[in-house]
Amino acid sequence: MGSSFIESNNLWTAEQHEAANRIAAQVVEQGLRQVRISWSDQHGVLRGKTLEVGHFLSVLRNGKDFQTATLIFDTTNNPVVPPFGANALGDPRMTGLPDGVLVPDPTTFTVLPWLDRTGWILSNLHYRSGEIVPFDTRGILQRQLGLLDATGYSYIAGVELEFYITRLEDARLSFEDSGHPPAPPRVSAVSHGFQYLTEVRGDEIGAILDVLRDNIVALGMPLATVEDEWGPGQCEVTFEPLTGLKAADTVVLLRSVIKQLCRRHGYHATFMSRPAFPNAFSSGWHLHQSLATPEEGNAFAGDEDSALSQTGRRFMAGLLEHARACSVLTTPTINGYKRYRPDSFAPNRVTWAEENRGALVRVAGGRGDANTHLENRVGEPAANPYLYLAAQIISGRDGLNNKLEPGPSADEPYLADAPALPASLEQAIKVFGESELLRRELSDPFVDYLSMVKQHEVDRFNAAVTDWEQREYFEIY
Repeated sequence: MGSSFIESNNLWTAEQHEAANRIAAQVVEQGLRQVRISWSDQHGVLRGKTLEVGHFLSVLRNGKDFQTATLIFDTTNNPVVPPFGANALGDPRMTGLPDGVLVPDPTTFTVLPWLDRTGWILSNLHYRSGEIVPFDTRGILQRQLGLLDATGYSYIAGVELEFYITRLEDARLSFEDSGHPPAPPRVSAVSHGFQYLTEVRGDEIGAILDVLRDNIVALGMPLATVEDEWGPGQCEVTFEPLTGLKAADTVVLLRSVIKQLCRRHGYHATFMSRPAFPNAFSSGWHLHQSLATPEEGNAFAGDEDSALSQTGRRFMAGLLEHARACSVLTTPTINGYKRYRPDSFAPNRVTWAEENRGALVRVAGGRGDANTHLENRVGEPAANPYLYLAAQIISGRDGLNNKLEPGPSADEPYLADAPALPASLEQAIKVFGESELLRRELSDPFVDYLSMVKQHEVDRFNAAVTDWEQREYFEIY
């Protein structure tokens, strides 16, 4: 038997080969019926195929054919470029939108507890030449983690993700409502809000929260808490610290798990940052992070005189220096910028402070605390997790390499004399495209590509007549 696609292109580590052998035995021993092979697209949305077990065992050696056409879509599958334009994405290999190959990562394999004998596995998108597609965002994070690892550090992340659960009243599945984008579902609140962290509010929706909790734990995710947040039906889940790629993989699967399980039980979950509900409170994604080494453990922990070590201060300085340029990566939707409001617990300018939730970067922990780390409060829960984490590593590495200093803390972050975050996605795209660091680390083709995808989204928004315009001008003029 000749070499497989994966072997001949040397696409797996020894650990992945060992995991593949275990999986091949597991699917037979457990009598699995099918396996979902999934790929995270440019928006952090899972796409993929469902494979019969016999075919999946072949895919473990050769990968699975997959359409690169998925790369030309904005958030509602509107094509950003003419599908067959020559070199439309800045990479001649994309001309004609040829099939690519999904290469599964055996270390991500799990069994989905809410389905009958069904496995799930994540993948990367490669060309048939074996090269990874440069727009594969999981591959982008893997490269950044490799560069960080070469300096002796590993990246540790703690995830806090907020979202809304609503009761699904009408899925609006008529053909008339099925455009792109389709009509949003009609929903109602599952509980009243604005009783932050109250036990009774959380218990009101205990039935669906129990379903989510049990399945998340059954998947092996290190769930720490399920919390009642401020808005009506707004929830938050937090996790124990995760290392590198595992953190991003967990978020990708988690969002899909929550949306699928809620829909199956008559609810609708959304990770949209600021839904158009009366009395809604914005949702965020607070990313806790630190670096670690085998010798010293947490490399950010300071001493009795300073909460942060020199490594921690320089890494934080990099986060601050490039926060504006990285906004497209941390806040990729038009809606997400409506979250940046004074006194909202979301940042609106580039500041840091110790134990202050109004700052963009919060130093969490006290002087002499071995667990002191950084919390970046800028992200929205719809962000592509691979790009969000990659943005942190790129920025932090630059801070370390150039020995940057963060400057003084801001005790009153909303009043500080500090650069404002971009006020819109359109502004963020411009700053993103002008960043020499991001062009060097992500490549010109990727920066131009993502800018084009997001600009298409902005252009469609600007062309739409909004409810605000109708109310503002229709009667008076």
